[in-house]
Amino acid sequence: MATAKVSEKGWVVIPVEYRRRYGLKPGDTVNVVDYGGVLALVPSLQDPVDQARGMHSGASLTRSLLEERARERQRES
Repeated sequence: MATAKVSEKGWVVIPVEYRRRYGLKPGDTVNVVDYGGVLALVPSLQDPVDQARGMHSGASLTRSLLEERARERQRES
């Protein structure tokens, strides 16, 4: 775990090990997220649609819904 100081202007320097690990470069943006008392810096996606493509590969919503309907029919019989 690394620590960083907040400057008078509110700036925080992200340690180099994390910038390298997450591929952060000058000019990149991060989202500041409040998880109920825990602040997190989450790298923004450059192209969210393209980067999310394939995220659920192998998963079929239609198949899942049909399976759930079949289970419901079995419970009702």
